[in-house]
This record gives sequence, structure tokens and C-alpha cells, in this order.
Amino acid sequence: MSETQEVCVEAFEAEALPHFDDLYRTAVRVIGDRQTAEDLVQETYLEAWKSFRRFEPGTNCRAWMFKILFHVIYHHRRKWVRFKFTGEEEVLEETLVYQPPVPEEITDEDMLAALDRVPQNYRDVLLLADVQEFSYKEVAETLNIPVGTVMSRLSRGRAILRTQLAAATKPSQAVMAKAAPTGVSV
Repeated sequence: MSETQEVCVEAFEAEALPHFDDLYRTAVRVIGDRQTAEDLVQETYLEAWKSFRRFEPGTNCRAWMFKILFHVIYHHRRKWVRFKFTGEEEVLEETLVYQPPVPEEITDEDMLAALDRVPQNYRDVLLLADVQEFSYKEVAETLNIPVGTVMSRLSRGRAILRTQLAAATKPSQAVMAKAAPTGVSV
């Protein structure tokens, strides 16, 4: 290996590898399958390595890697997943009519299950903006959508998530209320 190639390998490892865990966690949440997520993250790193000469040092490598990840996920979905039409307007009408309060104590399992029930186009924006803490502009660039769409999907996605969390925790509250002695409120 030449000295130039060695410098390039070191630069790639220093810039890109620290983001592996975040990319993997996001891929698992988006795809829902750990093995497929591993494959997609591996493909993301392969694509990043192939185009690393175009990466501008000093820019946001994390955002660049996430953009590549979502590009890889998009192509994966086009190849392997058949899209079903879901009445998006109906989902919005059902979820935006009433916003039940979200309990203060939510388990990780409740949160992940509720997030899985959020429609994919909203979930992607939620994961990037709220979990990975990207700016609206970075989310827009990563998903190739306008900033206004990011803001809209984030607002609607949060509302849907709030509703899902409230619905997911109601059964546990009902069980606690039944178990509580008479005259004691839960």
C-alpha cells in the first residue's frame, strides 16, 4: 500500500468509523431487522469508502454518512419491499383529532413499540431530528426533501408518536387501577 493510500485509509477511519453505532441503531429502527441493518450499514461504509475522495475534510462527516445510509435504505426498499398504499390522510385524521396525555413513566419497550407504529416517512424524520439531533437542514439534505416537509413530518410524527404512547400505556394503567385498593387513585 502506498503512503497516499495509507493516509486516505487513516483519514477515512478517523472521520467515518466513529459514526458506526449511530448508523447501525438508526438502520435497525428504520428497517426493523438487525441482519438487514448490518448489511445496509456495511454497504453504506462501502459506498462512503468509494466516494471518500469527494468528501471535504472539515465538513460534517456524520451528516454525510447518514445521507449515504438513507440513500442505501431507499434503494434497498425499492428493490425488496413492495409498498402498500395506506390512506395517509385517514391516519392523520385519526391521530390529530385528539391528543391524549402521555404518562410520565414510559418504558423503553413502550417507546420503541410506539415508534415502530409511526408511519415510515414520519419515523425517518423523527429518528434523524429527535434521536440523532440533526438540524432541519441536515435532515432535509439526508432524505432529499424540502425543509418545510421536514418540519411538517416532524410535527405530525410527534403527534402520532404521542398518540401511540398514550394508547400503549393505557392497559398498564388500567391494570394498576384494578389492583389498587378501593378509594386509592393511581
